[in-house]
Amino acid sequence: MITLSENFRALFYAPFYAAHAIGAFAAEGVAVQPRDTASPGEATADLLAGRTDVMWGGPLRVLLTHQADPSSDLVCFADVVARDPFFIIGRGPRPGFGPADLAGVRLGSVSEVPTPWLCLQDDLRRAGVDPGSLNRVHGPSMADNAAALRAGRLDAVQLFQPYAEELLATGEFHVWYAAADRGLTAYTTLVTRRATLRTRRAELLAMVKAVHRALRWIAVTPGEAVARTLQPLFPAVPPAIFAAAIDRYRALGLYGPDPITRREGFDRLAAAMISGGALAAPIPFETCVDNSLAEEAVC
Repeated sequence: MITLSENFRALFYAPFYAAHAIGAFAAEGVAVQPRDTASPGEATADLLAGRTDVMWGGPLRVLLTHQADPSSDLVCFADVVARDPFFIIGRGPRPGFGPADLAGVRLGSVSEVPTPWLCLQDDLRRAGVDPGSLNRVHGPSMADNAAALRAGRLDAVQLFQPYAEELLATGEFHVWYAAADRGLTAYTTLVTRRATLRTRRAELLAMVKAVHRALRWIAVTPGEAVARTLQPLFPAVPPAIFAAAIDRYRALGLYGPDPITRREGFDRLAAAMISGGALAAPIPFETCVDNSLAEEAVC
């Protein structure tokens, strides 16, 4: 039995839920027991303490762990969310809008987790804009920021699905910037310890094969069918919003074609962490990523 930690529930994690829902783990002969955790930080702590075997989460957590403890054996071993799932949503259409156009905009940024802002501030720097110059509100939740946008207290908000789709469904608000359009950014992988990779390799290989099945299923399955399959996990999300959210993510190429972590996406994330001050210096790809199971799974 592999104990798998879910750090928080989100629509963009659909392939992880699908691996259970479509029977992919069972088809590959591996028993996986999900375990809820209160936060990404707690999920990492549980994994390091041996209370769980695997977690899904950002390579950001692996990089931070290696920065704090260079002897750590935490490692990413199966890529799933290969691009950034966040959006900038504003009132009215803004065709051709890019990060540089955020100058002068009253923006509500994500406060629940660090990666979205770290990546966006890097986009801003690359566009020649000082992130510190923005008129940015940081602290309220995505739900609160969405309400502030509706009320006219903000010009634009940074958020993920289903908040984005709920705003878009009104016809009043539009996608100004989809962060996935920047290209590969290693966002969510399966993570374990190298010791676990050695001692439970067969089980983890089966797990990666199951994830590959789920990725292929998501790639060819319309959002309506994905929503119908996963709806019990998100009872508060209207089916039409759920379906539209998944279709938008699929159109953006959010999910990797296979579970191999690309160096390009890892490097883009690490560069954002460095430019944002979260990471002091580069940490080698090979220190944080082991693609051996993923490469075997796709053969």
